[in-house]
Amino acid sequence: MPDPRTSSPAALLAFTALLLGPCSPQAGPLTPSGEAPAATGWRAEPVVDGLAHPWAIAWLPDGSALITERPGRLRLLRNGRLDPAPITGLPPVCTDCGQGGLLDLAPHPDFAQNRLLYWTFAEGTADANRTALARGRLDGRQLRDVVVLFRNADAKSGGQHFGSRLLWLPDRTLLMSIGDGGNPPISLNGVPIRTLAQDLGSHFGKVVRLTEDGRAPADNPFVDHPDARPEIYSYGHRNIQGMVLDPQTGEVWANEHGARGGDELNRIVAGGNYGWPEVTYSMEYWGPPVSDARSRPDVIDPVVVWTPSKAPSGLAIYTGTAFPAWQGDLFSGALKFRQIRRLQRHQGAIAGEQTLDIGQRVRDVRQAPDGELHVLTDAAQGQLLRIVPD
Repeated sequence: MPDPRTSSPAALLAFTALLLGPCSPQAGPLTPSGEAPAATGWRAEPVVDGLAHPWAIAWLPDGSALITERPGRLRLLRNGRLDPAPITGLPPVCTDCGQGGLLDLAPHPDFAQNRLLYWTFAEGTADANRTALARGRLDGRQLRDVVVLFRNADAKSGGQHFGSRLLWLPDRTLLMSIGDGGNPPISLNGVPIRTLAQDLGSHFGKVVRLTEDGRAPADNPFVDHPDARPEIYSYGHRNIQGMVLDPQTGEVWANEHGARGGDELNRIVAGGNYGWPEVTYSMEYWGPPVSDARSRPDVIDPVVVWTPSKAPSGLAIYTGTAFPAWQGDLFSGALKFRQIRRLQRHQGAIAGEQTLDIGQRVRDVRQAPDGELHVLTDAAQGQLLRIVPD
């Protein structure tokens, strides 16, 4: 995979974005309003209504789909209809953990044969909780043989920054993002919890790479480091809530939340340090910069920086046929601005940015097996939408 540190102009252009407003660091001049131009020729078409704060969608080989609802329900969508009864058999989910609850899901690459489903969730209580990964066998409308395969080694208090997107790699290992644990004054063992994103002895603020049984692969970058958690794949993250694999290049892309400004799009590489909170464009919610450093030789620069924050969510790469001009582009959800950002790519670089205004908080953006982009909206009466030509 190419190392983003070789793209030194991106850091300077990202700083321009920090000063002037939301754009791609490689997108060129901003519009007078400081906003990316609107994409045209599309519309959002409702597929299903009445979802309770949906968080993720995954399609199964038979064409049906599963949708997680953050309050702790797993729903089945078949032939465009939502089964009124949730899938049973989930382990206990912390439903009063703020941003936590039932989160991402990812069918095993051999799901058609083994029926194995993986999902992330917040477990514990509001005062002591952690991000966990479970696996179960889907049998009709019930999960069987459920086991928790992996959990953050440390519990935290509060309901902030759980992560936690899942992504299967071609070698059948699984990436899982874990948030930094929360904003000041949240602390753990006497230190601000967010500083643990730089501590290889902690799972906070990391992407971990796991085998299908939840163990650390032997070729993980820090397995031989005596003070590191062997599951760690990359570190220095604040709160990744979108990850996608480029099917053409094998690159892993992720978008993550900054604090006040400083949301990032990154290429994730094994062993990479992404800086948080020591190197960042973010400002503290009460005013000053989180850090004086915007770049550092040992830190991988972001490919895109968004300021003001758009609150990035799901992330997809379009490979469908309905929108030929979109092929290969990244589509990044924006909770705050109730839209999707289309990041246009040319020869591997971000060449421009457009907005698709959804009018609702966008929680997930996924491409279905038929090539259509789908969107989950984050609301008590959330929707599944599909993007179609207008």
